[in-house]
Amino acid sequence: MAGIRHLDLGILDGPLVLFGGPYSNAQALAALIRAAQDIGVQSGQMICTGDVVAYCGAPARSVAQVRALGCAVVAGNCEIQLGNGAADCGCGFEDGSACDLLSVGWYGFASGVLNAADKAWMANLPDVISFQHQGARYAVIHGGLTDVARFIWPTSRAEVFAQEWAAVEQAIGPVDHIIAGHAGVPFVTPTRQGRWINAGVIGMPPHDGQQDTRFAVLQGGEVRIENLPYDAQGAADDMAQAGLPQGYRDGLLSGYWPSEDVLPEDLRVPPSARG
Repeated sequence: MAGIRHLDLGILDGPLVLFGGPYSNAQALAALIRAAQDIGVQSGQMICTGDVVAYCGAPARSVAQVRALGCAVVAGNCEIQLGNGAADCGCGFEDGSACDLLSVGWYGFASGVLNAADKAWMANLPDVISFQHQGARYAVIHGGLTDVARFIWPTSRAEVFAQEWAAVEQAIGPVDHIIAGHAGVPFVTPTRQGRWINAGVIGMPPHDGQQDTRFAVLQGGEVRIENLPYDAQGAADDMAQAGLPQGYRDGLLSGYWPSEDVLPEDLRVPPSARG
């Protein structure tokens, strides 16, 4: 596939921390770094599925944290758009949806506070990362490879997974498993080709009524999804200080996204079922 930037990390047989969507949440990033240290994982064994910057109030601080950490990062739609000086986040939200309207505020704020060096760093991130772990080859992408902002859910049709798998293998050759992000919900789904692993995001809760976010650990070929407790109130305070829309700020504290527009029907939580 022409124009795809590919980074091969080689053999990584030890435990790996996989995480997505820091979303400008500096408190969650700090908690993740501590959690990785607690399980003995160094920065060279950490991989981010993209969207370092998004909804929350500390975009410059979050980019500085990730760059100082030196972990591998695949380009998310936010990195691509900010790196190219685009007018919007390219998140794949439907026009006029609540998420689309809220994105105007946080994207403009992030674009205004990030410096040229940070945007250049974003513009040069790889589209796909690969590595070998315990004899299996893994690819890391953001949403899909056919569309970086494609939402792929645990309930997506088999044809969706197959289409993206074919695109990845056309770009970088055969892989046994794929790691992705973007959707905001962690899951591991077996497909005909191998496991599709979504590591979740650390910057927002997975719409489950809890403030804790999620990351994944790949160890001995097995994947486990871990809770990430962090200072959600501190992150919400950063958003308030930045003057960002209240929706995502409330989402950090309630554990529910400000809109379910983006979610498929079977993953929505009706207001009557929320605590």
